[in-house]
Amino acid sequence: MTLMTRVATGATAALLGLAVALSSATVPAAAADAATLTGIVLGVGADQAQRTVTWYSSADTAQKVQVVPTEQVVNGEFPANPATFDAVGGANVSGGKFNRHATITNLRESTAYSYRVGADDNWSPVYTFKTQSFEGDYDFLFFGDPQIGSSGDVSKDQAGWVDTVNVATAANPDAELLVSGGDQVETAGTETQWDAFLAPDGLRQYPWVATIGNHDVGSKAYEQHFTVPNTDRSGPLYGNGNPSSNTSGGNYWFIYKDVLFIDINSNSYATSQGGGGDAAHVKYVTDVINQHGNEAKWKVLVFHHAIYSPAAHAQDGDAKLRRVDFPTAFSSLGVDLVLQGHDHSYSRSYLIKNSEKANPDEQPGAADVTAGPGGVLYITSNSASGSKYYDISAPKTDQPSSGAGNGPDPLKPSTYWYNSVQNQEHVRTYVKVGVRKDKLVVENLRSGTCAAPNAAVEKGESCDNDPAAKPVGSTVDKVTVHPYNGEGQALSVDVPNAAPGEFGWTIDGYNGLVDLGTAEEKNGDHFEAAGSINPIVVSDNRRSQAPWSISASVSDFSDGAKTFAGSYLGWTPKVVEAGSGAKAGNPVVSGFDDNGQGLAKSRGLGSADQGHPKGVAKLGADLTLKIPGDVETGGYRATLTITALSS
Repeated sequence: MTLMTRVATGATAALLGLAVALSSATVPAAAADAATLTGIVLGVGADQAQRTVTWYSSADTAQKVQVVPTEQVVNGEFPANPATFDAVGGANVSGGKFNRHATITNLRESTAYSYRVGADDNWSPVYTFKTQSFEGDYDFLFFGDPQIGSSGDVSKDQAGWVDTVNVATAANPDAELLVSGGDQVETAGTETQWDAFLAPDGLRQYPWVATIGNHDVGSKAYEQHFTVPNTDRSGPLYGNGNPSSNTSGGNYWFIYKDVLFIDINSNSYATSQGGGGDAAHVKYVTDVINQHGNEAKWKVLVFHHAIYSPAAHAQDGDAKLRRVDFPTAFSSLGVDLVLQGHDHSYSRSYLIKNSEKANPDEQPGAADVTAGPGGVLYITSNSASGSKYYDISAPKTDQPSSGAGNGPDPLKPSTYWYNSVQNQEHVRTYVKVGVRKDKLVVENLRSGTCAAPNAAVEKGESCDNDPAAKPVGSTVDKVTVHPYNGEGQALSVDVPNAAPGEFGWTIDGYNGLVDLGTAEEKNGDHFEAAGSINPIVVSDNRRSQAPWSISASVSDFSDGAKTFAGSYLGWTPKVVEAGSGAKAGNPVVSGFDDNGQGLAKSRGLGSADQGHPKGVAKLGADLTLKIPGDVETGGYRATLTITALSS
């Protein structure tokens, strides 16, 4: 393994291959038919040091993700010791394929990575992503309703969607997340639409934060295409209350740097349909914030069905219901920002508290707002693909300008009471959110004009946009949200990383296979083989001088269906190059000698005590393998899992 890992607490692990033959020649197993790998998408993990990868396979075979720092890829070839993460998954509910997903962990900050999925001799193309600093300011991008297929022309919808992702990521190359407003496709079970949605290369380069929309809920395809962290797929969080049905659902959360994201399935809102309804979501959000709210500076909710929007869905019964069910809870829980889709038009709400305008004097289109206690900003995103737009609707003069009502804004009677800004030009847009230590900056940006690709306009929709005055990349709306800091003064200080101050380790060299050669018969009752592991380089220059240890354990050796126990492997650790206070672990005899567990149980390779000097050490071990004489002839391999621990 050539991936240097920074460790604060806990453990990191890598794998090292071992091989031994019981005869001078072995016959390789026949390769299985190569699987076709499609639908690869990078997803968000539980924190900034994780990513998920999900894909479809034409064959039900064991597969994995391999990841290396891009600088280690030479002429398109991975080194011999990539970090490897086994995939899990199953048969698709429909479509005749199989879904696979894996979680990449222990990523380093500010590092470019290359990855591929599949299996030996059958890899996908290589894709790349980059981590940024794990602390401080960052931007993420929010996309509303690609809804591929809703124009009636999948290829036109795809073209607009690809262009928006390309425009947005080119303008914001260091954006760290792509966040979904839901409705990835028009018809949940139609894989040609999913293929078109997954066409942008950006979905393999930036983590996609999936959100389920009403057009995504009608099959298991949404759950099969996306892997999300900390997922709760219990019955109340499904619209029909039945996670085992051919529908998708569930809620999830994660923390990315200073933001706690909570993503809910707003398709479940009426208990009459069988799910837990809005009450279940309020409980979920409450529980997550109570447990994790203090771990982040900002709280951002994401769900599909907008409750404060300007167009066709603004007066829907479910929107009115949610305008009663959600806002008071969100205000009391300290939510800062709510991102929504569904209404295929853009709006920015006033700061809302307890289902009312928090500050009656807040002016329409204000560029700077201060949340005050309980003020929440709600954003509705327009179409990111151009597949469908909804025109802004008029407020109801006979309805109240608060609560569930759709009454007019006293300050601007042509708009709804709750919206500071409303916009619909029939051009594609996306939302950029800047997360800063003392504010959120929310900006709606044009990713297209009236010109193609713009499916709804190409198919006859009118368009209200002058490309000279409002070109691609221009701003529709921008607001800076300042948090409420109580009655006193808020103090802030940034503590930088100590320089230097890291603990890390690598496997020395690229050859990850330790070949023990051909075992020799001994005393008529067993075989013996020997060798040495590739040395482990340990570097520790932390000021804390915290203790560390390196240990390892071995899997069973196998050759197809033939196996023998890993307990027959023993070792004698040694310090190859002294430094960092390193001392060798205790020798471990082969289980053949003492009926023990050998290296089948995790054993110490080396360690250093608290207060050890800074420096670099190199650890090694001589291996001894004793195999019972009744083991069948073959070429056997095993995996030595090496784990680093530090406090």
